[in-house]
Amino acid sequence: MFRIMALGDIFGRSGRAAIARYSGELKKEYGADMVIANIENASGGNGVTTANAKELLSLGTIEVFTSGNHIFNQRDVNNILQESDRLLRPENYPSPCPGNGWGTYRVKGVRVSVLNISGTTFMDDLDNPFKAFDRIYQEARAVSDIICVDFHAEATSEKIAFGYYADGRAAAVWGTHTHVQTADERVLPGGEGYITDIGMCGPLDGVIGVDRDIIIKGFLTKRKGRHEPAKGPVQLNGAVFTFNDDFKCTGVERVRRIYDQIV
Repeated sequence: MFRIMALGDIFGRSGRAAIARYSGELKKEYGADMVIANIENASGGNGVTTANAKELLSLGTIEVFTSGNHIFNQRDVNNILQESDRLLRPENYPSPCPGNGWGTYRVKGVRVSVLNISGTTFMDDLDNPFKAFDRIYQEARAVSDIICVDFHAEATSEKIAFGYYADGRAAAVWGTHTHVQTADERVLPGGEGYITDIGMCGPLDGVIGVDRDIIIKGFLTKRKGRHEPAKGPVQLNGAVFTFNDDFKCTGVERVRRIYDQIV
């Protein structure tokens, strides 16, 4: 048996602090052999700096970090994308592009390929994500026991469609980006563990991480204000995928924890 825990978008300083304090505890509680977390909102909810990425990479509890459409918001992120093979950006950014969109990692003798792909519905007009998966799959298949995909997308329809498209090829597909955990975890007919969105890791009492008063004012006035992370309780959300000795997914379990204010 092999277990992979996927943790949702890390948002701001409180999200980083909660991950630092509790990710090892959760890893032990769920018996996870490998942890993958999405890092794209780790710096103030707006991309990730090299310094914050190095802070998270040094924790020792998370093997791989994925990202999404905000990954290039911080100007110095190219440095860490080029330095570390444990930090991924969406594969379907047009070439040339710094960093890697997928990698293969050996954990406890198991070869796990992690693919990071961005959706395009209501998102940036990147290369077709379905065709990007087709392109990567043949190469990943030759070097992997398990293929996982963080599908970073806005539309639930695109996420679900991609889940079915990859079923029978990917062993696990989870959605990120919308920051709201969905309750549709299951194993699809072809044996793929799937959930539309695993949620976020960061402020609980904001609007998807942002101070709620700022967002409410924006809806009332139709004028955007500077986004600031919310304060107060912190949530950690994700999912655990269990695989049998043949590396087939046998179950998906949601993870949700709420903690008192950390920072």
